[in-house]
Amino acid sequence: MRPTKIFVVLGILFLTSAAVRADKITFDYDHNVNFSKYRTFMWMQEPETPDPFMKDRIVKAINAQLIARGLRQVKSKADLVIGAGLATEEKQVLETYYTGGGWDGGGFSTTEMRTYLVGTLTVDLIDSCTQKVIWQGVATDKLSHKPEKRTKDSDKWIEKMFRGYPPSFVAVSACGKTTNVIRN
Repeated sequence: MRPTKIFVVLGILFLTSAAVRADKITFDYDHNVNFSKYRTFMWMQEPETPDPFMKDRIVKAINAQLIARGLRQVKSKADLVIGAGLATEEKQVLETYYTGGGWDGGGFSTTEMRTYLVGTLTVDLIDSCTQKVIWQGVATDKLSHKPEKRTKDSDKWIEKMFRGYPPSFVAVSACGKTTNVIRN
């Protein structure tokens, strides 16, 4: 195989693996809502998870984020109601390995199919009076098979997601479009 072909194949493999590993975290909200009026929250729907321990960990992490922002959890008559869901999807990627060869083009290649699980966590904050979603966070990433890594990753997702709550700053891009800015 020629050196340029090798670099092209390696570049494609690198970009593919980088895309597989990247987490995607977004949020959106109703721009007409005054978020300062919300003081309390309660759960309406806890996430269904394939791992029985992850549900409690996700709920605890979301509770911690809301409490850190000055909200108080109550059992009834809350200002905000939380609904959350976790969807999983099995994905596959082909990985090719090259051995031997050199500059003359000899050598062998082996291609393997690798299967992994991608999770999407969606968190809705709903106004209890209007029963409309006023804020939504969505996080998508590869799920680890190790429980301690899954916990660490979900905590990171939720922390990044809630950087956008309460919405306090909306910037206008150079093109005049409104964009959400997440505080660091």
